[in-house]
Amino acid sequence: MQPVSETAVPVFKLYGETRHWPTPDLLHCESIPERSRLHDWHIRPHRHADLVHVLHVASGQVELELEGTRHALRGPLAIVVPALSIHGFRFSEDIEGHIVTLAQPLAEQLGQRLGAQAQVLRHAEYHLLKLPSQARRLATLVAEIDAEYRQPAAGRDHMLGALIEALTVALARLAEPHGLSGSAPGVRQRDRGHEHLASFQALIEAQYRQQPSVERFAEQLGMSSAHLNALCRRLADRSALQLLHERLLLEAKRQLTYTNMTISQVADSLGFSEPAYFTRFFKRNTGLSPRDFRLRQHGRAGAGHGTPSR
Repeated sequence: MQPVSETAVPVFKLYGETRHWPTPDLLHCESIPERSRLHDWHIRPHRHADLVHVLHVASGQVELELEGTRHALRGPLAIVVPALSIHGFRFSEDIEGHIVTLAQPLAEQLGQRLGAQAQVLRHAEYHLLKLPSQARRLATLVAEIDAEYRQPAAGRDHMLGALIEALTVALARLAEPHGLSGSAPGVRQRDRGHEHLASFQALIEAQYRQQPSVERFAEQLGMSSAHLNALCRRLADRSALQLLHERLLLEAKRQLTYTNMTISQVADSLGFSEPAYFTRFFKRNTGLSPRDFRLRQHGRAGAGHGTPSR
């Protein structure tokens, strides 16, 4: 099978969707049938600039397309799809399982906390769960993540963090018998452009609160701002400034949803010189003022659905 040109592959914001990241959380969890049935069980090849997928297929069949190579698989299995990897799925209608999606900031945090074990999230791979103990452990961890994600409870953020760490370690153990070089046959190594984008995303994560200029980011990466912008547009379908703004927006949503900080304090913590500048930035990107967004989020939590409060 001939590899698909990167420029012909859409960049999705979530699993099979072009809409924006739907939650202030750094992860998203849902059942595989929940979204795939909306697409007639077929998610066409696409990629994500800043999301990592972990799929747990408990039962059923999936035709996995990963970096131009197809694999006919049956559960139980786990699939890891790193950022920038071209992937697609065709599921059987009796598919059972979940997809856990990690935003880039969470993937970066896992890398800092888990070191080498978090490398499993950087390699496109599938793992057949041949031992009943492996299948049970993965199923239990994913079920706990799904339950914690959907229900508001004290300490939810810490519990989700611990469960995601446990899931990452479990995946790393599955990769150990053949090493991280044992990726699915035909999966290509990340090219230099991918590495540059990953470095830029790491810089954004470390510095977004200071809002450096694109020129400053480019200088740190040893390239021109024009080169950096061209790289971001080619691989992420957004400009370098848009990627910085998306990270600022995600953090603003998190703080408005999960803290009691005033809007002025949120603006200051994110490097805006005036609350009015922050309000304009937020409304331009969401259609809501920070105050209206906070009221909507708290109303959803109070109604027992949507993103829980904590």
